[in-house]
Amino acid sequence: MTISEEIKKIEKQIEPYLQRIQANELYNQKKVLEAFQKLAVSDSDFNPTTGYGYDDYGRDKLEAVYSSVFKAEDALVRPQISSGTHAITLALFGVLRPNDQLLYITGKPYDTLEQVIKSDDRKGGALEDFGIEYDYVPLLDGDINMKEVEKSIQSNTKVVAIQRSKGYDSRPSLSIEKIEKAIEELRRIKKDLIIFVDNCYGEFVETKEPLEVGADIIAGSLIKNPGGGIARTGGYVAGKKELVEMAAFRLTAPGIGKEIGASLGMLQEMYQGLFLAPHTVSEALRGAVFSSYVLNSHGFRTSPSYHEKRTDLIQSVEFDTAEQMIQFCQTIQTQSPINSHVVPYPAPMPGYEDEVIMAAGTFMQGASLELTADGPIRPPYIAFVQGGLTYAHVKLAVTSAIYSIKNDSPFYM
Repeated sequence: MTISEEIKKIEKQIEPYLQRIQANELYNQKKVLEAFQKLAVSDSDFNPTTGYGYDDYGRDKLEAVYSSVFKAEDALVRPQISSGTHAITLALFGVLRPNDQLLYITGKPYDTLEQVIKSDDRKGGALEDFGIEYDYVPLLDGDINMKEVEKSIQSNTKVVAIQRSKGYDSRPSLSIEKIEKAIEELRRIKKDLIIFVDNCYGEFVETKEPLEVGADIIAGSLIKNPGGGIARTGGYVAGKKELVEMAAFRLTAPGIGKEIGASLGMLQEMYQGLFLAPHTVSEALRGAVFSSYVLNSHGFRTSPSYHEKRTDLIQSVEFDTAEQMIQFCQTIQTQSPINSHVVPYPAPMPGYEDEVIMAAGTFMQGASLELTADGPIRPPYIAFVQGGLTYAHVKLAVTSAIYSIKNDSPFYM
């Protein structure tokens, strides 16, 4: 059977799940389009500013569009925010004060964020170095353990953090429905909690966002979902106006906040990326469903399964050996549009305890909305496959990777 024939066979099996994704795409595209129209976005809003960036009307309108799309009181959307971890850091440092407690209720956060929170010998200025207490509650069978959460909430618990996506973990990602139920319980336990949701990888996957179900503040990266695959850098924080202002003070300086920050000719791609985001996310999600089906049919364990409802972009696949995982990632690299001739190998990476292999032949460095396959080399050997600017590209790359590992048929189209 040729690869083209196998792809057609697979797509017949997964068609109902692809249609569900496309229905969400239509809903989210309408939501974004209406925000652009309501705020009368004009080509003059793309004009760049330099220096301080005072009176950058295009920048301010972009933040108003984000506020409308995410149902926020205010938003901070800037090219000066360099990553999702940076955006989350702004939110947490902006809101927390000495003697406050930060409580993660979705288990330990991923490796890079743990270094933002926990003090170590380097004295790098983590939250704990400023007298902020930290605790976390492990998940119970993939769900938030509300009984333990209630026991862990103290009088000084100020921020409860929820990580929507699994990150480099084998646990399920949390749906908006589960986040909503958790928030309802948290409000019952302690009304004045600030509920923060790390929204990375989740934007436009479902038809609601965390702020619509009671979260106070969210954060994410523009080289993930909301950048639509064309934003070169940037991040966002959105939510209650007072909290966004506090994050903005941390980005620039107290008393200045959102008033400065030149857009440097990047506004057009940030606007256009947001407009494209529902479609590009849909392409990546359809690729993830396809990947899950084909990988599972060849004997590999996948999560989520192809038929499960999705709340983020990440598709994990568990291999039997480190060698299989490395070969899979290396083949994904060969099927990339950029640096297809480069061979990735496991290596140390800042923020991670184990060596990491990263296949990322992307137009934007580190862009997780583009097709990547990566993960730390540790048992169980799980590669995290995410993104894909086009569904067709994901089909070609993943099918090629499977054939490379199995070596049970030549690569024919």
